[in-house]
Amino acid sequence: MRLRSLALLVATLLGLTVTGLARPANAEFSASERAEIEQIFRDYLLENPDLILEALEVLEERKQAAQTSRQQDKLSLHRDDLEQDGASPVLGNPQGDVTIVEFFDYQCGYCKQASQALRDLLAQDGGVRLVMKEFPILGPPSLVAAQAALAAERQDGYEALHWALMANRAQLDETRIFNLAAEAGLDVDRLREDMADPDIQERLRHNYRLAEALEIRGTPAFIIGDRLLPGAVPLETLQEAVEDVRRGS
Repeated sequence: MRLRSLALLVATLLGLTVTGLARPANAEFSASERAEIEQIFRDYLLENPDLILEALEVLEERKQAAQTSRQQDKLSLHRDDLEQDGASPVLGNPQGDVTIVEFFDYQCGYCKQASQALRDLLAQDGGVRLVMKEFPILGPPSLVAAQAALAAERQDGYEALHWALMANRAQLDETRIFNLAAEAGLDVDRLREDMADPDIQERLRHNYRLAEALEIRGTPAFIIGDRLLPGAVPLETLQEAVEDVRRGS
């Protein structure tokens, strides 16, 4: 690899004088020696410009590896809050062997796009447990929709309203949200009352704090095992991540 050649050149230049004679370890290069070494480096890089790209690629790989490691540490630290907080709605199999956590917003187009892949996954794989983290970040209608969905859980209507909101392609506002709730068979008057419960507001605040701790700033964001997958990932990617958890890889 040419980066090794460059490393060898560096070691040679630092270990020898420009005349090739051994020098004391604590000796400093003279101004003329430094200038000559710099010229050698410059000439070498000009003759091998792709080394700069290789070096940048290595640097980016190291940055990505460090970021992944930090991310995995954070996921491990907050694992219980993510998967077992006892307050977040759970779809799929509550006793499933693999847990997926989703942070989402009902006005997020990418969340709507990913919702079909999630529904397909739950239909195909009876071992998936899907933990829902309402994360309304796209304006007041998002907040109202999240409050309504969490309140619907008290009427055993969370899942019906959740999928209805995800399937909605019309402009989302309070009227539309409550119409969808009524179509899903919910008591809208009771829903409005339950939405005002401080417990629901605290659950949303908890999700905000958790997202901040994990540096999640957009939706959707999926957590599967020790991986955080941002964006509208396709069904195949979700399936692969689930199988990776089952294999312990």
